[in-house]
Amino acid sequence: MSSAPAGPTAADAAELGVEGLTCGHCAQTVEKAVSAVDGVESASVELVPGGRSRLVIGGSPDDAAVREAVTSAGYTLISH
Repeated sequence: MSSAPAGPTAADAAELGVEGLTCGHCAQTVEKAVSAVDGVESASVELVPGGRSRLVIGGSPDDAAVREAVTSAGYTLISH
């Protein structure tokens, strides 16, 4: 029997848009803020400087808490 792969799968990962990120430091700030939310197992940002970056969250956090974390970090969360 094989074990489950590490990291989020399509079934337990959420993808959201984030606006306002311009550099790698911005992406790290969002990743750190979202990672601190209860229920988040992983958070990563695919940076699109000056455009809509993609935030991928693994786990089952509260949507409002994720939105608050992104907003508190100074950025705008865009739901798909």
